[in-house]
Amino acid sequence: MLGSRREDGDCRTYVGWTNDIDKRLARHNAGNGARATRGRMWTLIYVEKCKTRIEAMSQEWHLKRDRKFRMQMLASLRAL
Repeated sequence: MLGSRREDGDCRTYVGWTNDIDKRLARHNAGNGARATRGRMWTLIYVEKCKTRIEAMSQEWHLKRDRKFRMQMLASLRAL
């Protein structure tokens, strides 16, 4: 999970799966990722390793719907 905090205090999270987290983070921070990720500097706030692509996609689906967990991750980002 990636987190972003702007100077105006706006915090966001992004959940996705990848085979290369460093490359994915660099792509998002370069403005080449999804439209929702452009214009922000993203920080890695949570990583979970999965054995298969299917397992990773399933976990992504669950994390995107787990608002409580994402809010906890945002709270940790705000504390930085």
